[in-house]
Amino acid sequence: MAGDRQSRVKSIEQSIADTDEPDSKLRKELGALDLVVFGVAVAVGAGIFTLTARAAGDVAGPSVSLAFVLAAIACGLAALCYAEFASTVPVAGSAYTFSYATFGELVAWVVGWDLVLEFALAAGVVAKGWSAYLAQFLELVGVPLKSASVSLGGAFTFDWGALLIIAALTWVIATGVKLSSRVSQVITAIKIAVVLLVLVVGVGYVKLANYTPYIPPAADSGSGATASVLTQSLVSLVGGSSTSTFGVYGLLAAASLVFFAFIGFDVVATTAEETRNPAKDLPRGIIGSLIVVTVLYVAVSLVLTGMVNYTQLATQPDGTHATLATAFALNGVNWAAVIISLGALAGLTTVVLVLLLGQTRVLFAMCRDGLMPRRLAHTGSRGTPTRITLLVGVVVAIAATFFPASSLEEMVNIGTLFAFVLVSIGVLVLRRTRPDLPRAFRTPLVPLIPILAVLACAWLMLNLSVETWLRFVVWMAIGFVVYYAYGRGHSRFAVGPAERSRSR
Repeated sequence: MAGDRQSRVKSIEQSIADTDEPDSKLRKELGALDLVVFGVAVAVGAGIFTLTARAAGDVAGPSVSLAFVLAAIACGLAALCYAEFASTVPVAGSAYTFSYATFGELVAWVVGWDLVLEFALAAGVVAKGWSAYLAQFLELVGVPLKSASVSLGGAFTFDWGALLIIAALTWVIATGVKLSSRVSQVITAIKIAVVLLVLVVGVGYVKLANYTPYIPPAADSGSGATASVLTQSLVSLVGGSSTSTFGVYGLLAAASLVFFAFIGFDVVATTAEETRNPAKDLPRGIIGSLIVVTVLYVAVSLVLTGMVNYTQLATQPDGTHATLATAFALNGVNWAAVIISLGALAGLTTVVLVLLLGQTRVLFAMCRDGLMPRRLAHTGSRGTPTRITLLVGVVVAIAATFFPASSLEEMVNIGTLFAFVLVSIGVLVLRRTRPDLPRAFRTPLVPLIPILAVLACAWLMLNLSVETWLRFVVWMAIGFVVYYAYGRGHSRFAVGPAERSRSR
């Protein structure tokens, strides 16, 4: 059964059968360790070196460590739902594929469009961060380079650093997923070693007085009323507060912000089709990577806020953000800046790599279903979607090379959380509609865990800023236009098998 043509729900059996199509077949080369490394590789990066300090100095104070715990709980609940879906439907595309099998084509398109926003935007933003750290590292080791970008006048720049990293990693991904895994393992080992060194050295400078007050009192809203309304969390606005900076609302807002650090395990799910034993390895990879990154983030945030007072981590009037290196510099440990810069370069390298990989796999699944041009799903002799990989690399490179980066972590977060909500609901739907389906991993305590996952993720979404919600609505509106203008008329439910074959 290919699926329900009237409701456009693609059956589980058809999703799995599609993985054997010779022209769009991916190689199964990944094991549990590869998946854990991918998850850690994408999660331990920009957040641990920059986001932690900014969240502490601008939003939550010392309670940023609790914010990581709250975000991790929400992710853990969703991870259990992802593990059931990924092991039951071992097909590329992650939440997009899961939604196609439970809610139908329109919702699947919305989720796929959502994941395009998540992975592409995040890859471009992190590539810009990599470029900035490259310039900092070269300057620290004696190479007089103030910036890895050249101004072209106006709002445009030529960021050769971002172009360099995206071009190199696009080549790695196009060569094959196994090479991507090996590169991730080596670089991830380096950055984990740097993080552990930072923790060991930093503990010696921790002062208990810096943890007081653990939840700082709420700050004044400031003079810019319009700016305050747009930048404060939706929950604080509805609750009648004038600010979501510090206080309880600040803690909740920080949990939604630092959620950016946990987007790794949904990338793991995008590689389901390339996993040798998905029934066992996918749950281990998803849950294992989440445990590792949670421990690292909580440890780093405790050491960071213990080394300096949170007020010393606040963003400067000129827009300069504090980083992990800031705490060491304030304690006179200047040599640590070189080590941290090296760790940041390694960390951001694997983040860009895995985000690009996730983006290519989601688009691959959408192209194979006809929602995007099917010709792009061709894999060839290497068993990798080279056409999509090159296309994604070019688009992300243009965006990161010529356009300025801004603080868009929240846009990535809202897209990811929305996908988590649908996956969690999907577990409940599939349990009811397909109770006979073999499930290698079963989410425990159903329906409690999926319901809690939905509530936790929805709560984090509500704690994102008003302007983030406005941007998200605009992006979704564009997605609906693209779907009805192209995707709906070219999908597998709109054309026959013969035409699908010709389109390749």
